[in-house]
Amino acid sequence: MLEALKREVCEANLQLVREGLVIQTFGNVSGVDRASGCMVIKPSGVGYDGMKPEQMVVLSLETGEVVEGQLNPSSDTPTHLVLYRAFKDVGGIVHTHSAHATAWAQARREIPPLGTTHADFFGGPVPCTRVMKPAEIKGEYEANTGDVIVERFRNIDPLTLPGVLVASHGPFAWGRSVKEAVKNAVALEFIARLASETFSINGAAKAMPAVLLNKHFSRKHGPGAYYGQR
Repeated sequence: MLEALKREVCEANLQLVREGLVIQTFGNVSGVDRASGCMVIKPSGVGYDGMKPEQMVVLSLETGEVVEGQLNPSSDTPTHLVLYRAFKDVGGIVHTHSAHATAWAQARREIPPLGTTHADFFGGPVPCTRVMKPAEIKGEYEANTGDVIVERFRNIDPLTLPGVLVASHGPFAWGRSVKEAVKNAVALEFIARLASETFSINGAAKAMPAVLLNKHFSRKHGPGAYYGQR
């Protein structure tokens, strides 16, 4: 079932390798099919070399139970499930430990919008979650990771800020589709690198003016977008 989505999710996971966002077996991509109520995700701990669509695991979005697949799903599956249930317009999710975005997560700092490259993808600072409590870590850790992300996005449109830094952990990114989620994950890593480089040049750098941020974001997003071809 969901053969096309399996192929898409498998290819997206391989793209993370090509983009330099993952090493070894780190990272995962998932996609959701709202019509069937199922999620497809990469298997846990399986190397990217030789990864095939038929190895992808299909789970029920409602129960989290495996519907199809012989391998264990990614250990981050509960986080993806929580996000899909909360963010109804999201169709794909990416989690990596990419170097620069993870460094910001380890520093427990949001990434301020310093320039227009940031504003082309994020309509404000890239949020960072709070530090998880010991009970949350000792309990259902992966599901609670999703919960702290959802908590951080209370009153925030997740498609306006299509990614987050989980404190002391790493980045998650998402989009309306699997392809868009990967695109946003790549952009998040580049934005994190630019911010680090900017502060290395000028440690007192400030966020860009709101009017410029809003202009660049609205050129590509929303009803008034006019960037690119229609």
